[in-house]
Amino acid sequence: MKTLYSGFKVIKAPLNMSKNTQQLVQRAEVMCQRRGVRLTPTRREVFELLTKQSGAIGAYDLLEQLKQGMPNAKPPTIYRALEFLQAQGFVHKVSSSNSYVLCSHFEKQHPVQMLICSHCGGVQEIHSRGVHEEFLQQAQNQGFSVHQQTVEAIGICNTCTKEGIESETPKVM
Repeated sequence: MKTLYSGFKVIKAPLNMSKNTQQLVQRAEVMCQRRGVRLTPTRREVFELLTKQSGAIGAYDLLEQLKQGMPNAKPPTIYRALEFLQAQGFVHKVSSSNSYVLCSHFEKQHPVQMLICSHCGGVQEIHSRGVHEEFLQQAQNQGFSVHQQTVEAIGICNTCTKEGIESETPKVM
């Protein structure tokens, strides 16, 4: 184990944890402490698994990975952890594929806008103030109060486009 200092408390991290994962875990620990919530060992493990994903992943796939370190983990274990991580803004749920993706900048709550590749399944989070403001204006015009906003756009990513992929039956839906 390697000792990391988060500024608030000492955290023990496995030596094989990547530097990026370590930094993300430290940031999440700090946010949890500021908010007065606990990043329990199970929540932390699920968070770490999500940091290692290149795109979105389903809960049952995460559960299988979690079972490698926690053999007794059951579906409620993963869903409770994901619910907590989502409530804290650490992950976003991709509704179109019923999967989860790590948020790259979870220090502040924000509207979620995702570009989802129907070929490779990649998810890119974007932030367009104009889209968000227009959405809120349209909702206000209808007398609707928005509490949370998630926009998912499904298409073909730049990498797949460069590989000659144009359009196909969506993989993620």
